[in-house]
Amino acid sequence: MSEYLILLSCIGFLLYLIPNRYRYYAGIVGWASISLLLLIGIPGYLAINNFLYPLIGILSVPFVYLTARRLIAEDTAVGCLTKAAAVSFLIYAPFGFIEPLGNWLISVVVGQIIWVLTILNYPVTQLDWNLIMAGVVPGNDMGFRVEIILGCTGIQSIAIMLAVAYMVPTTLRQKVLAFLLIAPVIYILNILRNAYVFMAYTGQWYPWFSDLVGNGNYGYASFFWSHNVVSELLALGLLIGIAYVLFRLIPDLGVLAEKLVTQYIDDLRQVFVKGR
Repeated sequence: MSEYLILLSCIGFLLYLIPNRYRYYAGIVGWASISLLLLIGIPGYLAINNFLYPLIGILSVPFVYLTARRLIAEDTAVGCLTKAAAVSFLIYAPFGFIEPLGNWLISVVVGQIIWVLTILNYPVTQLDWNLIMAGVVPGNDMGFRVEIILGCTGIQSIAIMLAVAYMVPTTLRQKVLAFLLIAPVIYILNILRNAYVFMAYTGQWYPWFSDLVGNGNYGYASFFWSHNVVSELLALGLLIGIAYVLFRLIPDLGVLAEKLVTQYIDDLRQVFVKGR
């Protein structure tokens, strides 16, 4: 089901890029598919005590409704936002849909995580092309194993932020600086994030409230705190920081972002306060 929704969303956004009389409806299909994907994934996220994506999924419902209204009205600001979503899919799609390419990126990230851990003198064993291990689980000779997936490569964040950077017309200099600000910075910091999560989990740095945040697997609490809390907060701070620098680098982008925020706040007020 998830694969079909991703494909449907991709098709919807790509059709939005093609000038036609139904492009705004195609954009709505793209946004709605993402929202539905998040909603059906809520049980899975809750099973691993990840509360961020369920929250995003719930908030996506009013967002899609307000966005659909604006798209039908052919609002230019929301149109730019939808265009950015389409561009992000274009960047992500080769890695998400071409398995050898996605696996290649994962294997590169695994190698660089191991390289960072080696520099830090942290013991690590590579069990498979995307599986690494360290630590010792009581009663089991095998240690704590971590599987690196496409979501661990940072490609989604890079695709989204690059698309945001190109939401408005820019000069060649702005394009180059925006790329250098986004792609290398996010990629390198993501490698360090993966190394941190691996060390925190296999080293059992945060065995706090295991009965509350654990999922039945020994030592999962450390993974929860390092991956679902610390890393998510740091990633949010990073994206906010990058967005701030982008707005300074591309002033028109900041103007557009302010316009979008104002429009959505006004629309929410009309819907929930005035009932319109």
